Amino acid sequence: MTDRWQQDILGPDFQALTLDLGTDDEGPVVATLVRFRPPTAEPLRSARAVLYVHGWSDYFFQTELAAYWHAQGAAFYAVDLRKFGRSLRPHQTPGYVDTLTDYDDDLAAALAEIRGELGPLVRVILMGHSTGGLVSALWLQRNPGEVGSLVLNSPWLELQGSAVLRNISTPAITQLARFQPKTPMPNIDAGFYARTIDATDGGEWVYNTAWRPTPSFPVRAGWLRAIIAGHAEVARGLSIDVPILTLASARSLISPRWSEGMRAADIVIDVDVIVRRAVQLGRTVTVIRIEGGLHDLVLSPLPVRQRCYAEITRWTVAYGWG
Repeated sequence: MTDRWQQDILGPDFQALTLDLGTDDEGPVVATLVRFRPPTAEPLRSARAVLYVHGWSDYFFQTELAAYWHAQGAAFYAVDLRKFGRSLRPHQTPGYVDTLTDYDDDLAAALAEIRGELGPLVRVILMGHSTGGLVSALWLQRNPGEVGSLVLNSPWLELQGSAVLRNISTPAITQLARFQPKTPMPNIDAGFYARTIDATDGGEWVYNTAWRPTPSFPVRAGWLRAIIAGHAEVARGLSIDVPILTLASARSLISPRWSEGMRAADIVIDVDVIVRRAVQLGRTVTVIRIEGGLHDLVLSPLPVRQRCYAEITRWTVAYGWG
């Protein structure tokens, strides 16, 4: 199995594996599984693993997150979903799906590889960020028993403006998506979030700007209809039967003008709405607010993400590994 993995773009500590997912209306489709394997690490015998799912217009590059989970004794994996990052092909519309259930195949293929390496009894934590958090929660609702717990990093569980905006916008989006599903919507990304994380603008991170562009990939009508349908399902309440940790910034700062305060807040989603939605996901839900957190909490300034990691560690002792 080892020769199927190739060194990843993140360097010798990471390997990548392409997962064939068949075809869709645009042609061949793949996902990409990335694993963290430092050359100096002991041979892998972990009974615990983490599978990370990225957000919209994004891909996996959070190397410190991988090192954190490895230090916790868990084998770390991340999946670049179809049409994102390592999995994006020239013939594809970046990030486009018209139903979130399409990702069932991506996650099933990734988990099959993990269990093939670590054995069928490996305990898995599924971790999702932003749109990946929405995808992960809905997938787990449809696939009970597949993982042992769920960690959500600023999950996108509702539109800005809450259900009122969603209900108002749904008929128009549905109509457009029915006849012109790949029509791009107006792009409102002013580049402020990238400014908070990019090392060239005062952040701490270097990433592939072709895979994580600014402005972001165009949002298309069919994809937005799928997201709205996912938000509506969350709003009706889920019944996820494993422990859930939801992490979010202490506050949002959403504005059409830049301010330095954006370096210590979530400027992408309304975190107050998100935490209200989070408690509707299942029976055992822990919500933790992180002061000074960015939208991707593990890309926040060092003291903030250290707090974030400490909270995850505390939670996993009580709930995470069952």
